[in-house]
Amino acid sequence: MTSQDQACPVCGQPVESVVHRHKTLGAWVPVWGPGPCRNPACAEYSGPPIPQEQPPQPAPPPGESPPPESAAKSS
Repeated sequence: MTSQDQACPVCGQPVESVVHRHKTLGAWVPVWGPGPCRNPACAEYSGPPIPQEQPPQPAPPPGESPPPESAAKSS
């Protein structure tokens, strides 16, 4: 295992690396560590990853209708 590989401390399954930060001598320093375990059989299981939310689309100005879906896809 290299220094880049992270494993769950409970079940030993590979987990993704996550970065945290802490302040040292007035500067923020990154600290890499193991991420959440995704193994359903593990006691430290944290569930499936939460999908990123899409930002809401801006509403068209008053008096204008939104473009049809087919026109938006073809351009």
